[in-house]
Amino acid sequence: MNQEHENYSFYQVLPIEDLPKGERIFIELDGEPIVIFNIAGDIYAIGDHCTHDDGPLGDGELEDHTIICPRHGAKFDVQTGEALTLPAIEPTTNFPIQVVDGMIEIGLLNKN
Repeated sequence: MNQEHENYSFYQVLPIEDLPKGERIFIELDGEPIVIFNIAGDIYAIGDHCTHDDGPLGDGELEDHTIICPRHGAKFDVQTGEALTLPAIEPTTNFPIQVVDGMIEIGLLNKN
């Protein structure tokens, strides 16, 4: 297992072919709304909530690796979850991704 992922448990969510390049899909895992992106063949997953007002984030416009919150225009990096512009200052959750045997898996931090 990747050492940086040792504190995570990974869960299969969908086959990679069900998420074509340029698309996104919304899921809920362990009560957490998540949006998964396929950007030019790279898979990313972030929390589907803007940290500015907890509104939905995943329906926003995507520019390269930046998603723009549809409510107030805060921008987030989908690769890291980092808040890039005001009014958001806190990052949204970033979930580690791995693809195993054609299945996208999302890592959730182990609760100790």
